[in-house]
Amino acid sequence: MTARTGTLPPSPPPAPRGAADQPPAPAEPQAAPAPVRLDPADRTVIALLLVAGFVVILNETAMGVALPVLMEELGVSAATGQWLTTGFMLTMAVVIPATGWVMDRFRTRQVFVAAMSLFTAGTTIAAVAPGFGVLLAGRVVQASGTAVMIPLLMTTVLTLVPPAIRGRVMGTISIVISVAPAVGPTMSGLVLSQLSWRWVFLVMLPIALVALGLGVWRVRDVTTPRDARLDVVSLALSAVGFGALIFGLSSIGESAGGHAPVAPWIPLTVGVVALAVFVRRQLALQRTTGALLDLRVFTHRSYTVSTLVLVISFMAMFGALIVLPIFLQGVLGRGTLQTGLLLLPGGVVMGALSPLVGRLFDRFGPRPLVTPGAVALSAALWLMSTLHPGTSAAAVVAVHTLLSAGLAFMITPLFTSALGTLPRELYGHGSAIVNTVQQLAGAAGTALFITVLSTTTAGRLAAGADVLDATTAGVQDAFLWGGVVSVVAVGASLLVRRPPAGERPAVH
Repeated sequence: MTARTGTLPPSPPPAPRGAADQPPAPAEPQAAPAPVRLDPADRTVIALLLVAGFVVILNETAMGVALPVLMEELGVSAATGQWLTTGFMLTMAVVIPATGWVMDRFRTRQVFVAAMSLFTAGTTIAAVAPGFGVLLAGRVVQASGTAVMIPLLMTTVLTLVPPAIRGRVMGTISIVISVAPAVGPTMSGLVLSQLSWRWVFLVMLPIALVALGLGVWRVRDVTTPRDARLDVVSLALSAVGFGALIFGLSSIGESAGGHAPVAPWIPLTVGVVALAVFVRRQLALQRTTGALLDLRVFTHRSYTVSTLVLVISFMAMFGALIVLPIFLQGVLGRGTLQTGLLLLPGGVVMGALSPLVGRLFDRFGPRPLVTPGAVALSAALWLMSTLHPGTSAAAVVAVHTLLSAGLAFMITPLFTSALGTLPRELYGHGSAIVNTVQQLAGAAGTALFITVLSTTTAGRLAAGADVLDATTAGVQDAFLWGGVVSVVAVGASLLVRRPPAGERPAVH
């Protein structure tokens, strides 16, 4: 065999006789790689964004328990009062698609101050509202700030946090995204048990003011603005499309109860047509980087699959958040304070698990976490379909905690897998899209659960059943359909994967 020549080092001298029988020399110890850490200034920015994000998302679900009190004190019907939630979601759906352009065009500090100022102003308007109209206006202003805050938080984290520790930081963000909605009803129930409905907003106001003041002082710019063009036609199409879809989905539940202002198919049709035109326009504009939402994020498989599973997760979470209180109050006869407290353990478990799940993601990737989480979520929904008047409060807490644990194992890995696969220039657009889809999923989950609940309850009442039995049957059927949908999440979870380190090509 001919020896190769060139840059190879000279061959080592032959080993002495018997060397093969000698134990190998111990390898020289190598220094362990230095742990990846965030710069203290970066940690401060992320911490401030987390506090702000928590309070704005906490506010989103605080109205559920407060709605009966507001209806009585303000003299409005359930169909009218529901607009405090529907109007909030509508505003979110309209504003979020524009956040990609906002974060491209303006500096981080400017966006933060504008978002928190809107939220603080809206909270103040709602707290001092003399009637329902002003209260609704305050909720709309609040939603305008909320819509910007979470995409800003995600984009900032993706910009500042190295991939090696991104999972644990996203785990902390999951506390904001998933625990705050779960804690909202508990906070609202505690406040309403002692104080008037205005205090639901007043308790948030000092936190919002402190977050705003600290943000003005400490938040620094982490991105470089560019002269991005706002396509007004795209903005109008997204507002009509996403707004009409949210309105139509919300109207399905009201229609099932006989209170819808218009037939749901009308806004749903308008929304689908407007979004079809919107998508076609974005595909044309993104060739010149002028798209309001750059749809090239969906060319990344991890982003698309993770977003699909996230949709089902948020459908289940928002559906359960609206149906479980109905069961606890309408079937088990619990008050608002007890209802809030019974839902609290699930939120606490989700909050406790989220940072752990983030660390596990950094080590093992998404699939070993997402699939067991999807199975737990599905099992919880199927168990909820067996709830009945004899079910103990402890059993409800246990099954809700199982649901929350399943969501904790899903949300952090899914958000991290979805957004972490994107190139830096698509962070803002990817975050805006996934948050818009989250709002649509919440509306769709609420529509599905409430429509099944209302339809089954009305049918049983018409057949001569009493209110308790009819409501129980409605709750069971709602969770049964939720269980059917959750099976899709279990299957799709097997397709979730962490992209290789090099799988973040530049956008062309």
